[in-house]
Amino acid sequence: MTREHRVSVDGRALSVVEVGNENGPAVALCHGTPGSRLLWRELIEDVEERGMRLLSYDRPGYGGSDPHPGRKVADAAGDIAAIADELGIEQLAVEGGSGGGPHALACAALLPDRVVAVASLAGVAPYAADSLDWLDGMGQDNLDEFAATVAGPEELERYLRAQADRMLSAEPDAIAEALRSLLSPPDLAVLTGEFAEYLHEATKVGIQEQLDGWIEDDFAFLDPWGFELGDIRVPVQLWHGAQDRFVPIAHGRWLAERIPGVDAHLTDEDGHLTIQLGRIREVHAWLLEHF
Repeated sequence: MTREHRVSVDGRALSVVEVGNENGPAVALCHGTPGSRLLWRELIEDVEERGMRLLSYDRPGYGGSDPHPGRKVADAAGDIAAIADELGIEQLAVEGGSGGGPHALACAALLPDRVVAVASLAGVAPYAADSLDWLDGMGQDNLDEFAATVAGPEELERYLRAQADRMLSAEPDAIAEALRSLLSPPDLAVLTGEFAEYLHEATKVGIQEQLDGWIEDDFAFLDPWGFELGDIRVPVQLWHGAQDRFVPIAHGRWLAERIPGVDAHLTDEDGHLTIQLGRIREVHAWLLEHF
C-alpha cells in the first residue's frame, strides 16, 4: 500500500509517498532529473521483502511539490529532515540515482547525526570539479541541455519545454527513441515494456504540470552545491557504470577519489539505467547494515 503525504517546509509544500513497513528502517529516495516521487515496482517489492520503510518525494518544482527558486543541492538535506520530522523518523538512510545522487550526498555531509548511510548511483559530480571535463562523454541531448543552462533561464526554459513536449508526446514504447543519444546498448536493452511504461509515467508526473523542478535542478548542478564532499563522515556507497552516456563514469571516479571512506563500485558492464535497476538489492542490503 502506498501512503501519500503533504509536508510543509518554510511555507512550501512537498508531495511525499511512502511504502513498506511503517516501523521498519527508513530510507529516503532522491529521484533523478527529470523525475518524480513515483516508485519502480521492483524497488517496492525489495523494500517490502526486507521490512523497510521507503520514502520518496517530488523535489521542489516537480509534480505536486511547490517550486523553490534558487535552491542549492544542499537544500535537499533540509527538505528530507523536515519530511522525517513530519513522519516521526529519527534516523534514516538516503539513496539517490542520477540527478538525485548529489542531493543524497548533501544529506551525508549535512545530516551526520541523523543519516546512517547514503548510496549514490550514477550521480553527477560538481560542475566546477577540478581536473574533470564535466561534459566529456555525455550524449548530445545532455550537451545541448547544459549549453542552454549556461546560456541562462530563458534559453533553458525554451529548450526544456521542447524536450518535455517530445518526451511526453511519445508513447512509452517509443521513449527510447526520444532518449537515443543518451542510451548505451545496456540501457537501450532495458528501456522496454513495463519499465518503459514506468519511466514515461514517472516523467509525466514530474514535468507535465510544471518545469520548475527540472530548471532548478540544472542550475543547482552548475552552481556551488553548498557543502564540501570532504566533510562527509557517514558511510557512502557509490555505483557507476562505464557505459553511462547520461553521466559519464569520469564523474563517478572523481567522486570516489574525494568522498572519505567511500565504498565505490565502478563497473564495466553497466550503463546509467542498468546500474540503478540492477543494483537495488545490493544497495538496500548495504544500507540496512548501518542501522
